[in-house]
Amino acid sequence: MPASDPLIEARTHLDDARSALRDMREHTASLEALAGDRLSGEYLKQALYRRMMSLRDDPSTPLFFGRIDYRTAAGADENEDCWIGRLHVTREMGSEPMVYDWRAPVSLPFYRASRTEPMGVQLRRRYGFQQGTITAFEDEQLVGSGASEADAFGHSEILEAEIERPRTGPMRDIVATIQPEQDLIVRAPLSESVVVQGAPGTGKTAVGLHRAAYLLYAYRDQLSRSGVLVVGPNASFLSYIGDVLPALGEIDAGQETLQSLVTRSSGRAVAGTDPSEVAVLKGDPRLAEVLRRAVWQSIVEPAEPLVVPRGSAQWRIPATRCGAVIEELRARGVRYLAGREMLAQRLAHQVLLRMEAAGESPDDRVQNAVARARPVKAFVDAHWPALDAGRLVFRLLTDAAFRAASSDGVLSEAEQRLLALYHGRTERARPARSVGAWQPTLADLVLIDEATDLLKRTPSLGHVIVDEAQDLSAMGLRAVGRRASTGSLTVLGDLAQATTPYATTSWAESLTHLGQPTSSLTELVAGFRVPHSVIQYAARLLPFIAPSLTPPHSVRRSAGDFSITEGDLSALPAAARAALRHEGTVGVIVADESVSAVIDALDDARVDFGVLGAQPQDDAFDHRLDVVPATLAKGLEFDQVVLAEPAAIVAAEPDRITGLRRLYVCLTRAVSGLQVLHADPLPPELSTART
Repeated sequence: MPASDPLIEARTHLDDARSALRDMREHTASLEALAGDRLSGEYLKQALYRRMMSLRDDPSTPLFFGRIDYRTAAGADENEDCWIGRLHVTREMGSEPMVYDWRAPVSLPFYRASRTEPMGVQLRRRYGFQQGTITAFEDEQLVGSGASEADAFGHSEILEAEIERPRTGPMRDIVATIQPEQDLIVRAPLSESVVVQGAPGTGKTAVGLHRAAYLLYAYRDQLSRSGVLVVGPNASFLSYIGDVLPALGEIDAGQETLQSLVTRSSGRAVAGTDPSEVAVLKGDPRLAEVLRRAVWQSIVEPAEPLVVPRGSAQWRIPATRCGAVIEELRARGVRYLAGREMLAQRLAHQVLLRMEAAGESPDDRVQNAVARARPVKAFVDAHWPALDAGRLVFRLLTDAAFRAASSDGVLSEAEQRLLALYHGRTERARPARSVGAWQPTLADLVLIDEATDLLKRTPSLGHVIVDEAQDLSAMGLRAVGRRASTGSLTVLGDLAQATTPYATTSWAESLTHLGQPTSSLTELVAGFRVPHSVIQYAARLLPFIAPSLTPPHSVRRSAGDFSITEGDLSALPAAARAALRHEGTVGVIVADESVSAVIDALDDARVDFGVLGAQPQDDAFDHRLDVVPATLAKGLEFDQVVLAEPAAIVAAEPDRITGLRRLYVCLTRAVSGLQVLHADPLPPELSTART
């Protein structure tokens, strides 16, 4: 093989880059955290630790996956070959990079350059890898008469192979396969909030995570102070995506669910469940107004003057003047507790005005002393009392008179009774008679979070990414939006996969609740992950569950393995074994109520498996085969899927449309193959399915 062979060149460059990365890591490890004080020293140690983590080298993962050749003939300023990878690798400070970070501006043409707009690039080269070893390359000539081997996704075998490569364990990054329409979302400015309506397999979750990585790179100084947060639908989902950002060198983004967010803010745990009609009511945006009234009606109009003794004198503030001070504070729009703190100072200032009018010369120390005086504190407690968000919500749900005063003209009498009937308890539990015995639901904690923000402002992050946003209630969306009140959002979801009783039906409406009504909307319909045989089969449900959406299509040439087999749960172990004969992960998706029976069947057949939702988050996805309750399937992917009893999945939901949406979610989790196993008749909406 000649020395000029591109494979030899690339393998040599990879070895040199790995050596340089090792030197970078060793140099970082040798640095001492010398600082002027202990706090600065700890901060510097953390910075060095994060830098060490970002320089880790996984020998099974290539340091670069492509190269772009800038040439003056294509419009570039100079001739340069740029290797594109996950990390910035250089031999020494100030030298030419051996590998450019995929997020760097110089790397952008790797994803967006085309024959019509080469962006200074003459040649784009992609590399194929096996266990970190370069095995192939593919060239795309953008300028000149040379024929291109990979002029589009559909004709790039390396790109297709990377997308279809079987996986083990959690989700991996997609830096080597980002498409132009995805890259536009990833690199949108931090100041812009974006919504991605993405059909199954279009990569919307991966796009959101890569957007987080890009923003942390491009706006590091700003976001290191304000923070980035990823909000997912459940703990299994967070475990599934948990390795993506660290693999891209980013460990500073937080990951939460709505439940963990409101649990932390309220200091309470979810202990009860709501019937669907109650959950819908508690998630209604009108509850925000009810809570606002509940908070501010606690203020009492003064009927008596404030009298403050000081020395031998008594200073009297008329009730009307005190009332005017209270009204002026309310009109300023301050948070409730901030207004309460300000009230004591404003009343003390009124006393100082009278002291000055009497010829005295009080200073700020006198005003502070007056504000702390017992009569002033007693007056504030009586007229602007301290409130606790949890106790306030509990009172709203249990005190009929208080609830009526807060809800009049907002909720009907029937709705008020519905709140009273199930005030944070399971259907079988007896109503709680004290806040200590209360078993709050998730919807209750969201209400507490809203009330907490009315009392004191929720700190804002620089950027929040919320996935499966279509399943959040209006009040849940408000809770997420508060975390980005001075920042921006990336909103990811699919209206066709909305499965909660309070799910959104409009992104415009959702954006209003999130506090970002002017955000841009992008619809992704080109499926890169789901085979076209699977997506076509699942898309038969769209006319029933989301007729306004554009049907998705797969751009992969591989049809994937797809079959429909008659058989009850006793046939499931054999189907699972057949799926395990393929490479990659296997998901056995069943209705939640069937999980126990499936576990018994697989145990009896001595098939090794895990059960999502049954083990700690850190232990999830440790098996090649996982039993997946249908309600936890959203957002996950498996190379092979065995889906048992579609009719049971539909029937488990409170209404048919929601059931069909749940089935749509479950059908579209397969990356390579799907086997539908059923004994009961298939839902008639799939009646044209092949058999």
